[in-house]
Amino acid sequence: MIETATLGGGCFWCIEAALQQLDGVRSAVSGYCGGALSHPDYRTVCSGESGHIEVVQFAFENERIDYRTLLLAFFSIHDPTSRDRQGDDIGSQYRSVIFTHGDNQAKTAMALIAELDTAGHWPTPIVTEVLPAPTFWAAEDYHQDYYANNRQQPYCRVVVAPKLDKVRNAFAERLKGKGAPPQTGLSIST
Repeated sequence: MIETATLGGGCFWCIEAALQQLDGVRSAVSGYCGGALSHPDYRTVCSGESGHIEVVQFAFENERIDYRTLLLAFFSIHDPTSRDRQGDDIGSQYRSVIFTHGDNQAKTAMALIAELDTAGHWPTPIVTEVLPAPTFWAAEDYHQDYYANNRQQPYCRVVVAPKLDKVRNAFAERLKGKGAPPQTGLSIST
């Protein structure tokens, strides 16, 4: 069965490129969620005044990758303890958020956050918001597959590429072409 996951944790180029490497992820679309403005554009969202968040909406096969594993990979590539900031990206449009598509996703996300906080993976508590998914607006075409189309761009080499490497290292058996069964144990490398 195909499910939808909508995740925000800094620049959408990073999240899209890193998580679409995972087996079972069928598609990844960069976009915007959470603001009141219809049909937002990149400039408006970057201003921080629209209320939108840069997110990626994934379609995934839950028989090949379970939602929890997708969230573990998501948590491994950004700082979920930093409010309104990821590295040099500062503003509410870069906050850490999981927009859920149903009660099961909400329960899974909240349970995982509690588990990660209890395990002490970060020195401060996770501030990732867990909210029902609002309207998703796809970003402009030039944002889609940004890393794949701009690998030599400095931001891609310095910021995006290391996040891809984190996923490749921490989830090696979950990458496309490996076909491993869903991972159920806690595994995060920060």
